[in-house]
Amino acid sequence: MAAYEFTVTVKTQYLEEQSDPSRSHYVFAYAISIVNSGTVPAQLISRHWVITDANNHVQEVRGLGVVGHQPFLQPGEQFEYTSGTSLNTPQGSMHGEYFCVAEDGEQFDVRIPEFVLSLPRTLH
Repeated sequence: MAAYEFTVTVKTQYLEEQSDPSRSHYVFAYAISIVNSGTVPAQLISRHWVITDANNHVQEVRGLGVVGHQPFLQPGEQFEYTSGTSLNTPQGSMHGEYFCVAEDGEQFDVRIPEFVLSLPRTLH
């Protein structure tokens, strides 16, 4: 039986040099790793992000591909990219999904689990 599955992992980073807390502008980078953990070659077609700041302000982003690519992944293959977002608060979260199409025409969504965007904890 064919399995349609991508596994997504995320690492986040606060970009202090691009942020301006005095203007409520906090910039974060996120590095995404996508692995075709299924049994059928498939292509990532589009993305949908839900970005929420600490004031519960929600921003939705939809678009084709990721960073200008629509990667076609064989089973076991991996695609990595880094992107970013800015928030009006020092904390927030993101989640979403990728829309994919397998080589055999099957369409499926890949859930991106919620991850936290936060300033690093500082010790004084």
